[in-house]
Amino acid sequence: MQVCVIGTGYVGLVTGVCLAHLGHRVICVDTDVTKVQRLQQGQSPIYEPGLEELLGSVIEAQRLSFTTDLAVGVATSEILFIAVGTPALPTGETDTRFVEAVARGIGQQFAQRVAQGDRSYRVIVNKSTVPIGSGDWVRSLVVEELKRWGAETDLPFDVISNPEFLREGSAIHDTFNPDRIVLGGHSSQAIDRMRALYQPILTGKTAASPNQSVPLVVTDLSSAEMIKYAANAFLATKISFINEVANICDRVGADVTQVARGIGLDQRIGSQFLQAGLGWGGSCFPKDVSALVHTARDYGYVPALLEASVVVNQTQRGLAIERLQQILKILKGKTIGLLGLSFKPHTDDLREAPARDLIQHLHRLGATVKAYDPLLSEAAERPALELATLVGTPEQLAENSDALVLVTDWPIFRDLNYGQLGS
Repeated sequence: MQVCVIGTGYVGLVTGVCLAHLGHRVICVDTDVTKVQRLQQGQSPIYEPGLEELLGSVIEAQRLSFTTDLAVGVATSEILFIAVGTPALPTGETDTRFVEAVARGIGQQFAQRVAQGDRSYRVIVNKSTVPIGSGDWVRSLVVEELKRWGAETDLPFDVISNPEFLREGSAIHDTFNPDRIVLGGHSSQAIDRMRALYQPILTGKTAASPNQSVPLVVTDLSSAEMIKYAANAFLATKISFINEVANICDRVGADVTQVARGIGLDQRIGSQFLQAGLGWGGSCFPKDVSALVHTARDYGYVPALLEASVVVNQTQRGLAIERLQQILKILKGKTIGLLGLSFKPHTDDLREAPARDLIQHLHRLGATVKAYDPLLSEAAERPALELATLVGTPEQLAENSDALVLVTDWPIFRDLNYGQLGS
């Protein structure tokens, strides 16, 4: 099939590369000229295990191309994915400016296609995480642009919600081995088109376990949009729950790792997301929980459980500082080393990472902060950390440090010789 993916951020690029690997012909569109040029050369702007190799193979096979020209993507594609960023605003609501710009751009291109006699049926897919009701809103924006450009508004197209559930660090595996594929929409024609697009995945041809079919969940637009928010809010709440249990365990002398194993074996609970730590971060959980809280309040409901989950998460980050103060007393003049910076292992993503809060808090208390991260420390382009010094090895981190804080659960940190680092 002919596919256009608009936006080459994390979701857009992984989606485009994986669809091309399935055999579809994909055009990825982005307004960032430098990024497009890098992608055309097979260089991924983001780190994701296996992505750059897969990117190179589908470019070589001529099933994936990149452009800054939206008109090219719309002209040749039957399915158009909107996969641009939807960051959180300071109020907690979602910034949908980029989605609106793309929807209006598609409407303008549709008008030009009509003027050239092209009335081909197309499906617009909301892949970005967008507020509930955005599917109908995107359709209205496209129709508005058709009117503005004097085109017929009965052009055959549909809008589908197809939320992503990719985990950074295992996004390619998750694409080919999803727990489910969710499609929300009112049109059976659009649903059938999307079912055909994902057929190799749905029938288990891409599965790690042979012929393991994937459930297809078909809903209305709003329910599909809500599924994405509800899933992330539940997982975030589960992490906050085990962190709260961990804090109680510390006070009563119980071991939270044993407690988590004991409750995780209950099939109603499950063992995933029961690892106590410094709390959740990243590009999805903070933004999506805040958006759902904001939506609930917009409609007159106080989501007490979700708001408590956020409070517990923020409190958790300060507990590491409290432990340091209990042991080292005054932190001013002390040197603290952080093992890990990214919000989770196998990614270089620092968005909403607990390490950021720790660095700022330690700096306010007068401590010197050093950090080591297996990926960021070895990256060709190290991130600029104004308040911390990035070092190249765990040994360099330990040198002259008064304490180390295990921040990110990178597997390599399980095998470090902490006795040697201490000495």
